[in-house]
Amino acid sequence: MIPRPYKQMHSDHPALMQAYEAYGQAAAEAGPLSDREVALVKLSISIAAGLEGGSHSHCRKALAAGCSADDLRHVALLSGPTIGFPTMMRARSWVEDVLKKQS
Repeated sequence: MIPRPYKQMHSDHPALMQAYEAYGQAAAEAGPLSDREVALVKLSISIAAGLEGGSHSHCRKALAAGCSADDLRHVALLSGPTIGFPTMMRARSWVEDVLKKQS
């Protein structure tokens, strides 16, 4: 599910969005990580940055890349020692938001 504001940006600024998506693709292809590993790293970054929408998006992308629900839950749990327990609990709820919609 692509969020409405993201679709609107495509309508309003197609060249910008094409460049943005090409940049993301080039970054993913710039190194040796697999699609699955890239998805988990991006989820981790979104969680650490406190980005709810980004975390939801990267959960969906991680599932599409072959990650399991347990993989996503593990990423959230791993964030605890670095970003703190309450923030990890928030991240865990974002993961569960997506998993509930997938079932």
